[in-house]
Amino acid sequence: MTSRQRHRSALRQSLCGALGVIALASTVIAYGQISYFLVEQAGPVMLYVCITATALVYLGTGLVAWARRPGNRCGLIMVLTGLSWFLSAAGNLTSTPVAAIGTAAATSPLVFIVWLLHVFPSGRIRSRLSQVTVIGGFIVALVLQAPLYLFEVDGPYPVSLAVADRPDLVALGGTVQSLAGMLVMLSTAWVLLARIRRAPAQQRVVLATLYAYGIVAVLSVPLGANVLAPLLALSAEGLVAFQLSLLAGLPIVFLWAMLQGVFARTGEVTELGEWIGDTADDPADDTAVAPVLAALRRALGDPSVELGRWSGSAYLDAAGNPIRPPRPDADRASVEIGLGSRRVGVITYDADLNPDPEPVRAAGAIAAVALENARLTAELRANQSALQLSRERLVEAGDRARRRLAQNLHDGLQVELVLLALQAQELAELEQRPADLPEAAERLRERIDGAARELRELVHDVMPAPLMERGLIPAVVDLADRMPLPTSVAVSDRTMTLPPTVESTAYFVIAEALSNAVKHAQATRLDVRVDREGNRLIIVVIDDGVGGAVAGTGAGLSGIANRVDVLGGRLTVESPPGAGTRLRVELPCGS
Repeated sequence: MTSRQRHRSALRQSLCGALGVIALASTVIAYGQISYFLVEQAGPVMLYVCITATALVYLGTGLVAWARRPGNRCGLIMVLTGLSWFLSAAGNLTSTPVAAIGTAAATSPLVFIVWLLHVFPSGRIRSRLSQVTVIGGFIVALVLQAPLYLFEVDGPYPVSLAVADRPDLVALGGTVQSLAGMLVMLSTAWVLLARIRRAPAQQRVVLATLYAYGIVAVLSVPLGANVLAPLLALSAEGLVAFQLSLLAGLPIVFLWAMLQGVFARTGEVTELGEWIGDTADDPADDTAVAPVLAALRRALGDPSVELGRWSGSAYLDAAGNPIRPPRPDADRASVEIGLGSRRVGVITYDADLNPDPEPVRAAGAIAAVALENARLTAELRANQSALQLSRERLVEAGDRARRRLAQNLHDGLQVELVLLALQAQELAELEQRPADLPEAAERLRERIDGAARELRELVHDVMPAPLMERGLIPAVVDLADRMPLPTSVAVSDRTMTLPPTVESTAYFVIAEALSNAVKHAQATRLDVRVDREGNRLIIVVIDDGVGGAVAGTGAGLSGIANRVDVLGGRLTVESPPGAGTRLRVELPCGS
């Protein structure tokens, strides 16, 4: 384990310990509050118990979210919301200092809920409107709450904090707080509606469900007394219970959204390298954009992330289509990635999910290395392809030279020799001639015939006439007919057409294999099979000789191996001692 891994493990253990302490303390506080309310039976006991139970719901879901995403503030804010519910419930205790704090923080849970709605899912406030709304919410909950307990001697709270008896200021403060609170809730609803409209398609269902529930929950507070109570025929206690049930369900919806993956994972960017290694071991795409993109989306918790690689003139997506980075004023943001001073690509992402570009930039640095490795791999493969094409061109050039030589010998020198033979025959048939002329002329003709015969053999060795004139299969059949051993030829398709390079290579491979068998195998029979399977030509030469041949040894098999390798083919030799030899060659022959 590396030092960084040990450090991360220690941090996880510390966080787990802290969360355990919070959970234990919260359980003790909840038990104490509920026990007190049930024993004292002061006020609406069940409502007080429900407030404490709501605190437990927020604390429990918040601890789970915090443990799952330590780098995201949503879990922490949910925990703070639960603690604020504890304080709100503590305001109903009697004669304790905690009750005084609870009285001052009676409406604080609402502003924490507003804060949570504005920061989800990234954990950060992004827009100026959200920032103003959350600050306004704290002012409404903490500052505008003050007149309600500072200027009312006989207020609803067990512990009085009044400094004067001013019912007029209480009424004015209550009106101002209600109007300001309604403005905060309406602003929050507006922001959530805008986010639903802007949500990427992959997240719209989850975010729409969450934000729609949030809108209903926050609007139930300012609209409760004047709208919900008359509409649903609720008493004062019934209205509070209804509002509490809505607000208590909100963290459960948050947790559901988190488990659906709509939660920024900024704390897990460090694991991106391992994910890329898992997904890009054997990429089908030479550019490796697809596997790197999948790893980025997982690391950043944003399924809308797009990755473009720099082609030298434009950014291209995984399909090779040009893409443009978003405008600066758009809801999406972009981060360019590179190695040193060289541009590699660009990451575009949802700025609501990841308002801080630094985690995206850190992920991009890892992605840039993966893309660069993929680029080098693609270049290596391209170079290999170019080398293969170069080899083929060399073979084609050699074949063209041999064909030209064979043609010139056939149409030039051989014709000339035939003419010489005819002239010599004419000399032999002259009526008036020296006594020894016929004999000399006959010897000339015989020598010319011999030269012509050798020339025909030379031409055949360079490029057999049947191969030039009729193609591979007739040439192989002609070759088999001239073998000193019984030789059969089996062909799947006698009309197959092949590139000239493949034809000549196949012919000489068969010729060399048959020659080897005649010379070394002590065989009594030879079999040749020629088949085409898709874009590959399959050649099989079998003898019933002594076996023991090894690929790559001897001039014959080495020559066959070299010819096959030039075209990127494959040679297989099966030659168990005493059981004959089976030579199999695969040659690429196009579509």
